Amino acid sequence: MHLAYPAVLAALLFCTGLYGVLARRNAILVLMSVELMLNAVNLNLVAFDVWLRDTLHAGQALTLFTIAIAAAEIGIGLAIVLMVYRNRGTSDVDRLRDTAEGHEPHPNNAGDSTGTARPEVAA
Repeated sequence: MHLAYPAVLAALLFCTGLYGVLARRNAILVLMSVELMLNAVNLNLVAFDVWLRDTLHAGQALTLFTIAIAAAEIGIGLAIVLMVYRNRGTSDVDRLRDTAEGHEPHPNNAGDSTGTARPEVAA
């Protein structure tokens, strides 16, 4: 088996997932893109395990750990997205920058809920 075919496919999958993480605004689509990147890593692990003819099958063992971590990540991530959607009414990533409950920041960053002024942060 040529190693180039699964490596190129994994690179395409990873780049597609990276584009999804950077370009999407919906939190669910961002989580799906992260899963796509993890699947690209799994493909690389199995392909290199087969190519190296490892007797312990370490690549396949690491793939099982990655699948378990991905399942836990999607479960916790979906729970967080659902709670944010219930509280805020949106899952748009750009609108979720301010996480304080019931506090809408002033446009010129004049102060917080206690009335004290916050220092300006240079960008």
